[in-house]
Amino acid sequence: MDQGEKAMRAQIKLGRIFGVEIGLHYSWFIIALLITFSLAGQFQENNPGWSDGLRWGISIVTAVLFFAAIVVHELSHAMVAKFRGLPVRSITLFALGGVAQIEKEAADAKTEFWMGIIGPITSFVIGVVCLAIAVALGWTPPEFPQQPLPAMLMWLGYINIGLAIFNMIPGFPLDGGRVLRGAVWWITGNAVRATTIAARIGQVIAFLMIIFGLLQFFRGAGFNGLWMAFIGWFLLSASRESYAQMVITEGLRGLRVGDVMSRDFPVVDANSNLQTFAEEHLTRTGRRFWVVMLNGQPEGIVTPHEIGTVPRNRWPYTTIADVMRPLDATRTVNPNTPVTEALEVMARQDLNQLPVVNEKGLAGLISRAHILQVIQTRAELHL
Repeated sequence: MDQGEKAMRAQIKLGRIFGVEIGLHYSWFIIALLITFSLAGQFQENNPGWSDGLRWGISIVTAVLFFAAIVVHELSHAMVAKFRGLPVRSITLFALGGVAQIEKEAADAKTEFWMGIIGPITSFVIGVVCLAIAVALGWTPPEFPQQPLPAMLMWLGYINIGLAIFNMIPGFPLDGGRVLRGAVWWITGNAVRATTIAARIGQVIAFLMIIFGLLQFFRGAGFNGLWMAFIGWFLLSASRESYAQMVITEGLRGLRVGDVMSRDFPVVDANSNLQTFAEEHLTRTGRRFWVVMLNGQPEGIVTPHEIGTVPRNRWPYTTIADVMRPLDATRTVNPNTPVTEALEVMARQDLNQLPVVNEKGLAGLISRAHILQVIQTRAELHL
């Protein structure tokens, strides 16, 4: 997959590779433990002569290498995205694998196709290379290798090839679904139609996985059946969310920030102290974003976040000017910026609103609430 949500942001940062931040979501530890225990069971069954230390050591190393292969899979998506001019924020490993957080959708069918297909190709190549090395080390298929290194490479080979095949299922937002979307987009020239087809197929596949998983569970498959159903549920949710995002993006296409921004924004004097500001403005109005004025000119912005950095007993002695964010140090947009781009900026930087600045200075504010109202109005009017 190549798109991740806020819920899948990494809680544990591991470092950067090619400028892309690599991290772990807490849910990763669950699947890491399950895979390690599963490997230990397989190795015990097929290699009863191994010591417990060797069995567990090989299981841990194999699990780590498997997740390293997932990182390489996601990095391949990220590298194609960067080559095609799409910024990549990070890669996060979580319970169902990995997700590359690419900050923009593909702008053309070719980019969508190659971003989708490169991941499965990468996993397939990793799998073939692992199996080839295992054979070179003396493994004779289909026998289970008795030596630790060939056994580890055999498992990594099969699982990576299996991962490549699974990801090529033509259901959005799996890689195969993105490949399908890119192909339909190229044939029809219509991105909306391509997304609709890929998302609908993805939902059908997800429903089938849920039904199959539940049937397997009630037939005695136990955890494996529930896991299949859970993956189906996850894909169903992701497919619906991806389709909804496309509908929102298309609904905003052509709109500029100047079309929807608010020119009526709340202001506060820079010389007011925090105590007065909190009691007379913040708590009474509920507004969270204020423009700070000094001598009749906008100088910065202040939100509850800045107020919260000051101990409460210092509020009467601290002015807004002391804590505000200067306007020239604040992320802004201009009236000609596409609304979709402003929304991407707010999502990327976890902001609820942005100042709108033109050549004369502060022109207004745009917020997620403004954009939501536009979407609702256009939907009611079927525009």
